[in-house]
Amino acid sequence: MTTTATPAYDDHADWYNAFMSPSLGGAYFEQVHTTLRALLGPGEGVCLDVCCGTGAHAGVAAELGRTPVGVDLSAGQLRHAAARLPVAVADATALPLADASVPAAMCVLASTDVPDYAAVVREIARVLTPGGRFVHLGVHLCFVGAFADWRERGRVVLDDRYADRSRTLDSWNPEGVRARVGAWHIPLADLLNAVTAAGLRLERTVEAGPGGVPELFGFVAVR
Repeated sequence: MTTTATPAYDDHADWYNAFMSPSLGGAYFEQVHTTLRALLGPGEGVCLDVCCGTGAHAGVAAELGRTPVGVDLSAGQLRHAAARLPVAVADATALPLADASVPAAMCVLASTDVPDYAAVVREIARVLTPGGRFVHLGVHLCFVGAFADWRERGRVVLDDRYADRSRTLDSWNPEGVRARVGAWHIPLADLLNAVTAAGLRLERTVEAGPGGVPELFGFVAVR
């Protein structure tokens, strides 16, 4: 994953590479890829994996006939990603690509890793060809965050920090990603407004997760 200023994952790259493996990720990892597969769909040409991290999701794009190419600010993560797809060190808010140059892009589990995800969405819109497809898949912004306590199975307790957009390491799970590298929160309305403000047309949304409360929120938007 990437931030627009500091590659926060560099010190945790080896841990995250193992954490995002099918063997450790289990049902959650499987649900992420099932949902991504359904949203992205088959196609040809480059699929830009924005904030690709260790490249854990590139295989989904490849199996759908697309050619994944990854960008991330974390050189530590890209050490792992390079074995899975072509990569470049780059800031997600300043992609090293020409306007209207890629037919598809995806950003998976990374929206909370950048301080200004709206700027990332604008950059993705810039590099998409007309009719190009952008797939966002991330934690569910209404149910996953510092404001959400998942310790009790079958019940999620929310507090009044939902509107807090600042970065925090607060988490109910001290062993998880958020407690290690921190996260920015994006209220759901902010995310959807960023899509339309970037000139993209929202085509489909989805909520998913291996449990009763959705842990994932995703969408397809078209330029």
